[in-house]
Amino acid sequence: MEIPGEIKAGIDTRSLHSRAAGTLDWSIFWISGGFFLLFLVIALIDLNTLSSLIGHAFTWSTHYFGLYWQVLMLATFGASLYIGFTRLGRVRLGGVGHKPSISTFNWVSMIMCALLAGGGAFWAAAEPMMHFIAPPPYFGAVAKSDAAGVAALSQSFLHWGFMAWAVLGSLLTVVYMYLHHEKNLPLMPRTLLYPLLGERALKGPIAVFADASAIIAVVAGTIGPVGFLGLQIAFVLHSVWGVPNTIMVQAMVILSVTVIYTLSCVVGLGGLRLVSKVHVWLMLGLAAFLFIFGPTLFLSETLAQSLALHVTSFFQTALYRDDNAWLNSWTLFYWGWFIGYAPMMGIYVAKVSRGRSIREVITLMSVAAPLITMLWFTLVGGTGIGIELQSPGRVISHGVQPEALLLGVAQSMPLPNLISALFLFLSFFSVVTSAGSMSYTVAMAISSNHAESPAWLRVFWGAGMGLVGATLITLGEGGISALQSFIVITAVPVSLLILPAVWDAIRIARQMAREQGVL
Repeated sequence: MEIPGEIKAGIDTRSLHSRAAGTLDWSIFWISGGFFLLFLVIALIDLNTLSSLIGHAFTWSTHYFGLYWQVLMLATFGASLYIGFTRLGRVRLGGVGHKPSISTFNWVSMIMCALLAGGGAFWAAAEPMMHFIAPPPYFGAVAKSDAAGVAALSQSFLHWGFMAWAVLGSLLTVVYMYLHHEKNLPLMPRTLLYPLLGERALKGPIAVFADASAIIAVVAGTIGPVGFLGLQIAFVLHSVWGVPNTIMVQAMVILSVTVIYTLSCVVGLGGLRLVSKVHVWLMLGLAAFLFIFGPTLFLSETLAQSLALHVTSFFQTALYRDDNAWLNSWTLFYWGWFIGYAPMMGIYVAKVSRGRSIREVITLMSVAAPLITMLWFTLVGGTGIGIELQSPGRVISHGVQPEALLLGVAQSMPLPNLISALFLFLSFFSVVTSAGSMSYTVAMAISSNHAESPAWLRVFWGAGMGLVGATLITLGEGGISALQSFIVITAVPVSLLILPAVWDAIRIARQMAREQGVL
C-alpha cells in the first residue's frame, strides 16, 4: 500500500492537523483517566474478582497473540537494522539542516534512563538470579551451576536486549519524526496509522481507540514500578536498618518519588535531563564498584560466554514455544509489556531526537543500548551468580523475591550498607526518570499540538500515577500485580497499532532519502 498522496506532496496537512487535534483532546483525557479511576474502584470493591478476570484475559492474550508478538519483535529488529545500516541510515530526522539541541551524552542518558529505568535497576539482579535458581527450559542447565549462570544471563539478554530496545523506539521514531516534523501531523499514537488509513486515522473512533489504548498501556506499566518501589525500599529499610515495614512507610516512599518525578516533569525536558544525569552517574559508579570489588574475572568470562550463547541461540530462544507456562511468565509477559510501551516511548524518543540521523537513532536503540543493558545485567546479576557459586547461600539467604535478591547482592559486597543505600537511591531515581518521562509524554500526546503540554496536565498524570500506586499497595502486591499484568492485555490492540511501522518506516526512510538526495 502506498503512502497517501497528502504525505508525498505535503498537501494541506496543517488543515488535517487542525481538524484532528485541538489544544486538549478531552475524549482521550476522560477515557484514559476514567479507566484508571474505574480500575481503582473495582480493585477496592473486589480485588480477587478483578485479578481473576485479568488472569483469564492475560492467558487468552498470550495464547492467541503470543507467536505473533514473537514474530513482530523479530521483524521490528530486522527492519531497524536494514534502515539503520544501509544508505537510508544517512537520512536526517526532523528536517534537513536541523541540528540536535541536546548533546550526545545527554541524549543517550535521557533515552537510556527513560527506557531502562522502568525495570532495569529492579530486574538486573532479580532476573539472572531467578533463572540461575530455576534455569530456563530451553537450555536444560542444572540449577545453581556454572552452566545455569551462563544460561541465566543469556536469557536475560534476550528479554532486555536487541528486540526489546528496537520495538521501543527505532521504527516508530522514524515514522513519528517524518509525519510530525515534516508533514505537520500530531505527535500522537494515532499518527502511526496515517500511512495506512489516511485522514481516517486522525479523527473518529479509530483515533480515539489508538490513543487511549496506548496511553492506558504505558500508564499501567508505569504505575507498577512506582508501587513496587514502595514495597522494595520498605523491605530493604526493614531488613538492613530495622525500619518497620508498614503501609505508611511504603506510602511515604511513593509520595516522595511522586513529588520528585512530577516536579521534573513540570519543568520539562530540562528537569528530565537533570534527573537522567543523576541516574546515569550513579549507575556508572555502581557498575565500576561491582566490577572492581566483585568477581571480576568471573564477570568478564561470563559476559563473553553469555553473549556468545545469546547470539548463537538467538532465533531459537526468540521463537521458543515448548513450555507455555514458563513462556507466559517470562518472555510473553515482557513482550506484551514492551509492545504496550512502544507507541508512547516512540513519541518520547522522537521528541528528544530531532536533528539526529536514522543511523544514530538505530545504533543507539537497536545496538548500543542493548549492549549497555547486557553489561549492566552482567555486573549486577552476574555478581550475584558469581558470589553464589563461590559461597552457596550467601545471596539467596536474604530471600528469593526480586527485591530480596537485589539486597542479597548488595549485602554480599564490601561496605554492604552503603552499597544497599546506593542501590536504593538508584531504584528511586530509576522510577523518577521513567515515571517523569512517561507523565511528560502522555500529557504531550493528550495535548496533541506542537507546543508544550500545560503544566496542570503533567501534574495530573504524575500525581495520579503516584496516587493509584499508593492506593493499590494498601491492597497488597496483588493490586499492583493485577494492574501491571493488564498491560499485556492492552498489548493486543497496541501490537496491531505498531505493526504497519515495520514496512512504513522503510518506505518513509526511502521517501526522506530521495528528498534529501541520499538515494
